Amino acid sequence: MASSGAGRGPSRSVVVANTTSGHHLLTIHGYSRTKAIPTGKRVKSRSFFIGGHRWRMEYYPNGSRPAVADFVSLSLLLHEDVTPGVKAQFDICLAGGEEEALQAASMASRPVDHFPSQRGWAYSTFIKRDELESSKHLRNDSFTVRCDIVVFHGYRAADAAAFVSVPPCDLRQNLSRLLETKMGADVVFDVGSETIAAHRCVLAACSPVFAAELFGPMKEGNAAGSSVRVEDMDAEVFKALLRYAYTGSLPDMRKEEEDVTCQHLLAADRYGMERLKLMCEEKLCKYIDVGRAATILMLAERHHCEGLKKACFNFLALPANLRATVATDGLQHLSESCPSLMVKLMAMSFDNASECSSNVKTCF
Repeated sequence: MASSGAGRGPSRSVVVANTTSGHHLLTIHGYSRTKAIPTGKRVKSRSFFIGGHRWRMEYYPNGSRPAVADFVSLSLLLHEDVTPGVKAQFDICLAGGEEEALQAASMASRPVDHFPSQRGWAYSTFIKRDELESSKHLRNDSFTVRCDIVVFHGYRAADAAAFVSVPPCDLRQNLSRLLETKMGADVVFDVGSETIAAHRCVLAACSPVFAAELFGPMKEGNAAGSSVRVEDMDAEVFKALLRYAYTGSLPDMRKEEEDVTCQHLLAADRYGMERLKLMCEEKLCKYIDVGRAATILMLAERHHCEGLKKACFNFLALPANLRATVATDGLQHLSESCPSLMVKLMAMSFDNASECSSNVKTCF
């Protein structure tokens, strides 16, 4: 008599690791000042949680020991008392370039290390100081490192891989294609000398201002078939705003374009797109230099960008940066449009001068 299970293939199961992953960004501000820290001495980061455990990074600007005094050393420690410790994979790289993507992709092949309580592992030769100082990663006397951690919690049995594989959601690509093809567009914007077509429902979903303008009390004169006039905005900037509305991201831009576009997009607060405004703030932080600090500071004040404003003052807190910025024409416009900021800059200049004077007296 045949078995009821005849003809069936073999059952399958797999053993998989239970893991939790995450990453931490550590930024070193005022790098040149940390070079005064002796070899073997470290600066500790604040504690952070990944995988249910508390961790801490340590920064050795002149190496963790005399043999590596020409290097920057970094270490990762398990900052808690737990027996028998934690098993984890980790890696550290400079943030802000292709190294981040390569590190994230290679984590699966990293060795699994054992972290005893209050102990850890170090990259004694993370990077030579002269290489760091000549690299693109050191900007405005600051650099950021990324630490990826994968914590192992044990192993479990699971069913074998399913026969059907569901791909990632492609809604963003679909909406991007909708914007590019203009299929079904039902509103036209007049921006400068250009007319730009879009979809009312998409814009209303991402902006309360667009919702009121296209569907609410403000829609008079904006009925189907008519156009909406956009004042005080360049056509390319408005297209970037639409790209964000449809996809949640900005278009790819050359470095010189990104700076100017993000400055203009700070005005996105007029459409209630707070996340877009914050994205532009974040991008503009990396463009703060002597030639642009005054302009970016003025825009940050005008559009209530507190994080960007703090970044500008952090840059200008260095006496050399403040002196060089004072010598530019940008401060004249700043003094006319934002006198309160000029008062604060003058106070910073006075404090720096007093500090230098005090240092001279101490030395002699």
